[in-house]
This record gives sequence, structure tokens and C-alpha cells, in this order.
Amino acid sequence: MPHKTPANIRLLPFGGLGEIGMNMLGIEYAGKILLVDCGLMFPEAYMFGIDLVLPDISVLSERRNDIVGLVLTHGHEDHIGAIPFLWRELGTPPIYGTRLTLGLLYDKLKEFDLISVSPLVEIEPRRAFKLAPFEIEPFRVAHSIVDGVGLAIKTPAGTIVHTGDFKIDQTPVDGQITDLGRLAELGQEGVLLLLADSTNVENEGYTLSEKTVGKVLEELIPSCPRRVVVATFSSNIHRIQQVADAASKSGRKLLINGRSMLSNIGIARQLGYLNIPDEHFTDLRAMRDLPPEEVLIITTGSQGEPLSSLMRIAMGDHKQIELEPGDTVILSSKFIPGNEKAISDLINNLYRRGAEVIYEKTSEIHVSGHASREELKLLHQLVKPTYFVPVHGEYRHLVKHRQLAIELGLPAENSLVLENGQSLLVGADGMQLCEPFESGRVFVDGKGVGDVGTMELRDRRHLANHGLVILMLAIKQSTGEIIQGPDIFTKGFVPEENEESDAIIEEARQAVCALLSEHSRDMLADWEELRVEVRKVLRRCFNKSIARRPLILPLILEL
Repeated sequence: MPHKTPANIRLLPFGGLGEIGMNMLGIEYAGKILLVDCGLMFPEAYMFGIDLVLPDISVLSERRNDIVGLVLTHGHEDHIGAIPFLWRELGTPPIYGTRLTLGLLYDKLKEFDLISVSPLVEIEPRRAFKLAPFEIEPFRVAHSIVDGVGLAIKTPAGTIVHTGDFKIDQTPVDGQITDLGRLAELGQEGVLLLLADSTNVENEGYTLSEKTVGKVLEELIPSCPRRVVVATFSSNIHRIQQVADAASKSGRKLLINGRSMLSNIGIARQLGYLNIPDEHFTDLRAMRDLPPEEVLIITTGSQGEPLSSLMRIAMGDHKQIELEPGDTVILSSKFIPGNEKAISDLINNLYRRGAEVIYEKTSEIHVSGHASREELKLLHQLVKPTYFVPVHGEYRHLVKHRQLAIELGLPAENSLVLENGQSLLVGADGMQLCEPFESGRVFVDGKGVGDVGTMELRDRRHLANHGLVILMLAIKQSTGEIIQGPDIFTKGFVPEENEESDAIIEEARQAVCALLSEHSRDMLADWEELRVEVRKVLRRCFNKSIARRPLILPLILEL
């Protein structure tokens, strides 16, 4: 239901709380909704076959006319990646973002034929704009992607400061530091509510400057005897610039590898965020004629993604790029939680190719884009909010960030840890939890969006862990006579053409035959009841004989 009480603002978190990714927040005032970010999440290990994970926005389906716009803080996938999938469902409201953010988004919308229906409006730091009843003022923040902003969102009920993803880097590559001056001014003007990035709250001290990576690269790359391969995120424009600068200083030509890397470098160069002259690049054909010590390949795949360019290189499956002994691979990125096994496998396979591998645990070739504990303390001291809600982090991060705010003097009753789907009123009446709303995850599998749910994932996990048993049975409709079967086929359950396995299957088949002989024609004609009984018998039989629980699929034909 719309919330129209003018004294309060309502928060509607659709994603990004208690998880890393899928960031999306609704801010409602006087019946109107402002959306901040619309991101996706990459699948977790148990999500077999799933390509992407989106926030569930079904609660907004009847409130499209109440949405005044979507404002983006920056261009990472976990903040803009869900837009092409959800945009029509949201009613195609206008999108507001900085120049690079919209540039990255434009390519995504183009793939989905959404350019003509998606108005894109460029915003600039310290230049406020109105989406009644909201007034939004972006302010510059430093992060691991260029052109990030936080948001000061003003309403008659008070001002909300949303930091977006940020850190306080005093020496960023592009000179665009987090606007502490404006944050201090907002603190003096009065901030009702602070929503702040919590990702690195467990890290003491300060997050290192991005420039420290550039210095390490400039020292490291000239010492590599042969070809160098650098893997990093294609959205980390500052990192790419520093890799290109280090390659140029060491006399190496730059080869771009990976679709998203090619796309993002092209966009960033076109918009003026990357300064790499044309003569610094090479292509696959020209690379073959260059000495190995004059080549640097920059690629995607630092997280060990199975189909990524780097993984194909590591497995020897890449058609144009082959590693040789003495080559160096630099993984200039963080080990994202959940990807450790894939990255370890990648590193092992690179070593098998004879390459030397340098990564986060062995060298300072990556720094985070998120604020550590001392930076968060400074943020709170500058903004001095009346109320605080931690955002962007796993649940423990949110809890620890709330604890930090209380340590700094915020009354405990003025801060809450929210979860996705839990709405919150903030305003003249204080902080008040109100009714939860429908939320969750929508899965993308191939071209299907939302057609695979928790039941299908459960079956996929069951198949992966226990295998499949199919029972086929043909029954004559008029007499209930069994014409064919029962025949049992298995996949991934027991070895085929094995005496012990054959005995297990035959025992199960005899158990089904006994079931059929004990029941009347009426029971045999009731397919659903028969399927249930067959499953029960086979479960008991397999549990007793081999202590396994396969997925059982009875196929009953009525002839």
C-alpha cells in the first residue's frame, strides 16, 4: 500500500542487504517512489545452471505510476546489471546517472532493444535536480570504478545521505576524491538518515590508494622475462589505465582480450576516461611477430569463471593465445567470497602451463574500492546523522557497522539492521519497522527470466548430489493390465553394466512389481496416487540397499 504520511519517509530494500550484490533500494515519500540502483548478483555455487540473479520487484507491478525515476550511483554490475531485465516491469521510468555509468548502461540496453524506451539523463556532482517530491544532489565519491557518486536526497521530512560504494582515497588516479567538504556541509545542514557502504567495516585502518597498485605494476612488469598477462575487472578503468601506463613504460604493446574488456575500454576511451593512444595497442595477428618481452595482454577472467578468456588460456583451449614457460600472469583483483575454489583451480592450471602467477596473497597488486573502519568513522563524524541504516554488505557487516555507529555516540534506538523485504519508516516519529513486503530472488537461466524457481533448483541440487532414477510403466486403460514394465533406468546413480548395480536395480524392480500386484485396478488407474506409491517403494528400497536418495521420476503411460 502507498505510504502518504508527510512526516515520514519509507525505505523499501529490494536487494543488497545481507548479501554482496543485487543492490536496489526504494525511497518512498508522500506516495511517490524514488529508486536507487538496480543491480544483479552472480549465482552462488548451489544455483545449478543459473546465469544471473535479479531482485524480485513484483510488489512494484501495481505502482509503476508512483515511480518518479531511477538514480544510479555507479556502473558496476551489482548496481546497474538488472536494468535490462526489469525495466519494462518497472514501467520504463527515466534513468539518471553520471556520464560513464550511462555509457556502460547504454550498451546493455542496446542489446535488449531498449534504447528507444529508456530515457537516460546525465547528472553531475553538486548539481541538484528535482524528481518531485524529491530533490537529489549527487556528490563525488572515489571507488574502484570511475564516475561514482553518493546522493543527498532531500524531502520535506528531512535529508537522506546515501554514500553508494565509496572509499576516502586522497590520491586517486583521476584526482577525483570523495567530496568530504560537501559531506561536512550536509552534516551542518542536518541529515535525517545516513545509508552507508558496510563492505569493509571489518578492516581496521584505511583502504590503500589505487595509486599504490600502479607503483607495484611499474616495478613488477619490467622484471618479467617474457609475455605478461594481467587479469582484472573490465569496469576498473583506473586499474586498466595503470596497467596500460606500466606496459608503455616497459616498452610493451597492449593486447585486449575478452568481450567485456573490449567493450568497456572502448566506451571509456570514447568518453575520455581512459588515455591510451592507438599506437600502444596491438592485435592478435601483429602480436605473433613481436618478441614475448614486448607484449602485455589485459584480459577478463580473474575470478576463474569457467568460460572466461583466462580460464580457456589456462586450460589450453584458447584458439589464439597460448601460455609458454616463463610467461607471467598477474591476477589484479580480489578473491571474491565464494570464488576461492575456482580461482585456486585457475592458478594451479596456469602453473601447469609453466607460467609464474602473481595474485593478491603474494603481492600488493589489488586494493579495495570500499572504505575501511577509520574512513567510516570519519564519514559518521562529518555527516552526524540523526538515524543510521547500514547498507551494502553481508549481515555481519551490517551488524558491525551499526555497532561502530553506536560506539561513535549514536543512540542505539536510532539505528537498525534491515533485511531485504523489511520496510522502515523514518521521520518525525523516529524509526519504526512496518509491514514486510514481497521480495526475494529471480533467476535468469538462458533466455528464461523467473521461470526457474526454488523447486527447480532443489531438483537440480538433488540430481547433482544423488543422481536420477526413471521408472517406466505402460498400463492398459480398459483392464488395468500392465503391458510393459516396470523398467528402471538410471543416470548418475549407480555404475552401468555392473553386477552389483544390476542386483540393486532388479531388487527395486521386484519391489515395484510387488506393489502393483497388491493393488486394485482402480488404484492403478489413478496415476497420481500410483506415482506417489512407486516413489515411496523405491525410496525405501534404495535407502535400505545402498543408502542413497536419487531423484525418482515415474513415467506411467496409459494405453
